[in-house]
Amino acid sequence: MHACVRICAGVHPRLEAERASVSLRAERLLPVSFSQHFLPIVTEKEMFSCLIWMFVLFCSSIADENSIRDADIFPSSPEIERGSTLQMFCVLGKHYTPHRNASHIIWKLNHELIAQENYNIVNETVSSITIRNFTYSKAHVKCFTKYLGKEQLLVHTEVKSGFPPDTPRNISCIYSFDAELTCTWTSGRETNLTTNYTLYRKVMTEGGVANRSCQNKTESCSFYYPDAPYISSFCFQVKAENVLGEASSDCVPIPLEKIEKYEPPEILSVKKITGIKQLLTVTWKMPENVIPSQNFTCEVQYRNLYSNSSEFVTVPLNFAEKTGSCNLTGLWDSTEYSVAIRCRSFESVIWSEWSREITASTEEKAPSEKVDLWRVIESSHSTGSRSVHLMWKPLNSFPPSGRILGYKIQYFPENNATVKMTNISTDTKIILLLNEEAYITSVAAYNYAGDSPEAILRIPSTGEKTSQIIETVRTFTTNEEVVVEWIASEPEVNKYVVEWYEELETDPFGRSWQYVSNSTNWKTNKKNFKPFICYNISVYPLYGNKVGAPYSIQTYIQEKKPSEGPVADTGIPGKNEVTIKWKEISKDKRNGFISNYTIFYKPEDGKELNETVNSDVLQYRLKSLQANTQYTVYIMASNGAGGTNGEPKTFKTLKFNKEDVIFIAVPVGLSMVFLLVLWITCILKKHTFKKVCWPDIPNPAESIAVEWPLDASMSNSFLKGVTSEAKTIDFEDVSVLEHCFPEESQEGSLLTNCENHISECPDTNTKGMINGDKKILCNEEDEVAKCFAPSMPYVITDQDIRSQMHSALVPAKEIQPTEVLAGDLCESQQISTKNEENGNEEVLKLEDFSEKALFNPYLKNSVKTREFLISENLPEHRKNEPKSQSMVLPPFQQNVAGQSYVTVDMFGLATAH
Repeated sequence: MHACVRICAGVHPRLEAERASVSLRAERLLPVSFSQHFLPIVTEKEMFSCLIWMFVLFCSSIADENSIRDADIFPSSPEIERGSTLQMFCVLGKHYTPHRNASHIIWKLNHELIAQENYNIVNETVSSITIRNFTYSKAHVKCFTKYLGKEQLLVHTEVKSGFPPDTPRNISCIYSFDAELTCTWTSGRETNLTTNYTLYRKVMTEGGVANRSCQNKTESCSFYYPDAPYISSFCFQVKAENVLGEASSDCVPIPLEKIEKYEPPEILSVKKITGIKQLLTVTWKMPENVIPSQNFTCEVQYRNLYSNSSEFVTVPLNFAEKTGSCNLTGLWDSTEYSVAIRCRSFESVIWSEWSREITASTEEKAPSEKVDLWRVIESSHSTGSRSVHLMWKPLNSFPPSGRILGYKIQYFPENNATVKMTNISTDTKIILLLNEEAYITSVAAYNYAGDSPEAILRIPSTGEKTSQIIETVRTFTTNEEVVVEWIASEPEVNKYVVEWYEELETDPFGRSWQYVSNSTNWKTNKKNFKPFICYNISVYPLYGNKVGAPYSIQTYIQEKKPSEGPVADTGIPGKNEVTIKWKEISKDKRNGFISNYTIFYKPEDGKELNETVNSDVLQYRLKSLQANTQYTVYIMASNGAGGTNGEPKTFKTLKFNKEDVIFIAVPVGLSMVFLLVLWITCILKKHTFKKVCWPDIPNPAESIAVEWPLDASMSNSFLKGVTSEAKTIDFEDVSVLEHCFPEESQEGSLLTNCENHISECPDTNTKGMINGDKKILCNEEDEVAKCFAPSMPYVITDQDIRSQMHSALVPAKEIQPTEVLAGDLCESQQISTKNEENGNEEVLKLEDFSEKALFNPYLKNSVKTREFLISENLPEHRKNEPKSQSMVLPPFQQNVAGQSYVTVDMFGLATAH
């Protein structure tokens, strides 16, 4: 309440805080007489302010629970000289006295604990701290109590260190008549403390008594009207002061006429005079608030806007003149100039500010130089016409000829100058539609003063051919330039055109060109080219107005590795090879000349391999691959700056290639075709094959060639068995013996063995056969002798009598067993086969039969498969008979004519048991 009353009474709160806090807290409760003495003085508005301050103080005391204000620190917020000794005191209030004393106080500088040797216990409630060589520009000193291991903040304050002010120097002033007087100075080193400056203006004629003063915390101070009268005998002094001290400068005399500064003059006009070239007239108005009776000096600045160069002209004026003027001569024709003016009094050293700039142009003249003309000729259209793109550069003459209003384009056929056509354009390009003849074109710039000289260029006819004068062109770069050099075969040609444009540029007007005279090299700044872009550069020779054949090359000013790699296309892989194909990288992503492609391929879980090809190769066959294996392949495109990999692709080689499939399929197919053909043939020729391989064996009982006696057949048990039981024969006792075809060397031995075997056969066997036994026992020794089952025998009495064939076939009266030796069988088979091959079969010809004697097909068929034994003892005439005739021997007798025989066809070959 006491603090609030002080505030309401007009005491500043900061000053109140600097008082002893103990006394403030001791007077918390004011006497009634004190309140009655002061409260009637406080107005309602002041009372409301006091209540607000009381609320703020109450809230701040509640918010800081860790800090109890029953303590004080002094000096509060001290400012000391840097490097000096700081001494602070902390005083405990009565709240702490019974429980704690000064020995419980600890000190901190910012957040660091100060060493105990810097402490000093003054008494029970006061502790001091001494810090020597204090160098902090700003720091916080805090006072804590430490009781029972806990730290509690009591009070803190901010300490600043700095320097006393230096003596102000370099005092200067500017005087604006009847307006303002401003002085500035330099204060020296930074004090880092609050420093106040006072400017004293003294009249020297009055003994140096201060006439006026002004204060500021910066290094300038001003006097304003009416405190800025014009007096010539002023001197100025500056005093600087802070808590550490003060310093004053000498009183410097400054005459106001020497420091007078005018307001900027106002330019009335800047204009050219008609008919007079290279001249401008400038007129301006002088400022009004100036010291009377003083002459002026004005400075005119005119700046060439084309060259951005400035020049100055000084113009003196009498104080009575209110306006000024001057003529600017030696200017460029048709050129714009910017004009500004400043003035000062003749005695002042300070110029006014520059006036606002005014721009004007000098008198024009006709352009004096030709335009820089070039052309691009497109191919002829189907109608016989062609487009010619004419383009030229704006005039860059120095000095320029003036503002160009437009361009005049004229063209006519070379062989008919009377047909001249004219176009007007304000642009620097035009498209002419010409026929296939040669044309002469010209372009001239014009302005109000006239036309420039014509730039002439010849357009050749469509079929015109020119010789190649330029033999070679090369380019290279330096740090800042691009250089193009060429060699010409004709040294008399001394003028060339260098043309360059981006490779992907499709607009003919997007090309750049430059004329080169008396040189075979050309240089330009790198900034005229883009990096990583391919440029077409062409050099054209010129013969007057004719253009020769160009020599063109491509170049990159700067390269980097391609933006992307090629995409591999594996196609259809083979067993041990695959063809990798890819497309060229788009030109805008090459970033340089592609030098080669590298194909990287790697089998699954294998080592990566690679193949490198030239840049013109877009496919490559990888060989010696593993069959039935998955591979990963990608392609790297490389240029002078590096390489970039394409997207990897996978493929798997085949298990079999086409050759393997063909090698397997062709034999299988042919085999299937053969079997199909064989099957079809068997179906179509089954009867033929059956007759050849399985001939029909006729039944003699059913033969009509011979009349069989009924009684004989009935009394013969064998025939009876054949006829009655043919269909019930037990074939389990029948086995087939393999045919043997012994070689000639073995025939003798086989015959001997057979004869011996026959002689050994017992009579009981023969009798058994007569009694109707169906089995014949034969010895199987040496597997030569063959035993045949009984069959119906035939007896041929005489084969020489062919006309009586029907009487030669009579049934046998006695059934006798017949044995045929294996050798005889084999030999007969060979003879029969040979006779069949020779086609000389003559067996039982049918024409010898008489009356009812019909041809017996059984005899014919059996002859083809029947084999006989011809004894060596036969008569010579029988040996010489054809071997196709049938030879029959009597049973068990050799070399006897008329012997009965049994055909092999009728027998079931049985294995002897």
